[in-house]
Amino acid sequence: MAKKAPRRTAERILEVTLELFNRFGEPNVSTTLISAELNISPGNLYYHYPAKDELINSLFDRYEKSLGELLNASDGVRDVEDAWFFMHTLFELIWQYRFLYRDLNDLLSKNRRLETHFQWVLKNKTRAIRALLDGMNRSGALSMDTREMEPTATSMVVVLTYWLSYEYVRDPRRALEPESAQLALLRGAHHVLNLLVPYLEQGQRMHLLGLVSAYSNPAS
Repeated sequence: MAKKAPRRTAERILEVTLELFNRFGEPNVSTTLISAELNISPGNLYYHYPAKDELINSLFDRYEKSLGELLNASDGVRDVEDAWFFMHTLFELIWQYRFLYRDLNDLLSKNRRLETHFQWVLKNKTRAIRALLDGMNRSGALSMDTREMEPTATSMVVVLTYWLSYEYVRDPRRALEPESAQLALLRGAHHVLNLLVPYLEQGQRMHLLGLVSAYSNPAS
């Protein structure tokens, strides 16, 4: 049992660090604050994670692994219903690690590993969205010239990547707090998929509008 204790401590450190990073932003969270929140000594924290970058990298590794698994699901998207579920699930994962997106440019400028790995993230998001478009095109849910797919996929990835930054700018005090999650994710999924409206088959277009309405007014 004694051998498992360090692993449990390391796990708890990451959980609390993620909470603090998400709430206050990574630049505003020191290792002193993390150790105080955990009620452990700074030395105990450094034993598991000798530098703040190691905390950031460990959290990013978890995000990257979960993202890779999720993006594979894009191959199965055939219509608006599938795309809505996929996009909302993707935004939920982004929200879970929202500190990365809130402080993305700052993090990339300071952390060489994130700088290189986030390029992989962008490429794989684009590949997944391209697969989504291919699947919907083949099924007849949308009609898009193959030459339009790459720029459309890129535009969707841009919105995906910077949506939470936009939410933060429009309401810095509340946008990234837990109580704002549902609306932020809904708006994000809606605006990404709205880029497909000109290409959607009429029934699929109406279905997207219906989904947005239903999720915006769940009591109705």
